[in-house]
Parts: sequence; C-alpha cells; structure tokens
Amino acid sequence: MATTVRKTAGKKSVAERPKTARRKTPSRPLAEDASSSFLDALDHPLKADIETVRKLILGVSPTISDGVKWNSLSFRKSDWFATVNLRSTDVVQLVFHTGAKAKDNPEMKIPDPSGLVLWLAKDRVLVTLGSGRTLKTNAKACEAIVTAWIKYA
Repeated sequence: MATTVRKTAGKKSVAERPKTARRKTPSRPLAEDASSSFLDALDHPLKADIETVRKLILGVSPTISDGVKWNSLSFRKSDWFATVNLRSTDVVQLVFHTGAKAKDNPEMKIPDPSGLVLWLAKDRVLVTLGSGRTLKTNAKACEAIVTAWIKYA
C-alpha cells in the first residue's frame, strides 16, 4: 500500500518537515505544576505527610522530578520509579518499581535496616513509611531506599 503525502498551499506536511522544525514546547503543564495542582485538589487524611514525603524524595537528588502518573503522585529520574499508594489512608506507602515496563535488572540490593520494604516481585517493593512521628523517624531510611533504588530506575 502506497502512502500519499498531501501538499497544501506552500506549506509542507508534517511528514515533509525536518525533525528540527517540529514543535518542542510542551503542550501540557510542567510536571511540578501538575503535581502541585494534584496535591492541592487531593482529599486524603495524610495529605500533609504525603507532601512531606514529596519534599524528602525530591531532596535526595536533583535528577529526581515528580508528576502525576497512574492517578497518583509519582517520581521519576529517567523513568518512573515510585508512586504514592493513595489507597492507604492510615500510613504513607510508596510502591517502588522500575517503570511502566519491567526491566531486566540484576538482583536488586536495597538497604532495609528499619524493615520498611516488602518485596512484591523481583522489581517491585512496597515501602510503608508510617505517618506523623513514625514518618519522621523513617525519613533517613526512606532516603537510603530512594538512593539505592534510583540506580536501577
């Protein structure tokens, strides 16, 4: 089947334009804006704790950004690696993963001296951080988990 390229009065079709001529400006708001808007509208009993965790994770590395993925606050480096489990209403939980598609990583080694990590699969864990004072107590352990995890993301 042959493909026809339609020319219009002096304008090149998308197929004829060089790659550098394509629009490079984002058509949707920046990820941080989306995250902030999402959190502003969020009705969750642990909203303040979720915002604390957001700051904690973003503070681990300048290469980490956040956005809204899978209908929740999510974090990425080169790919998505963690998502807040909003179904949990009594403790803050994060699902750490290796993106939308499983990656073939060697055996992952994640520090867990505080017992926060529950392995769900070879490339997915559930980290329960708690809430309030418990969350603050687990902050350093969470930073260590994020630091280790992003090596695989």
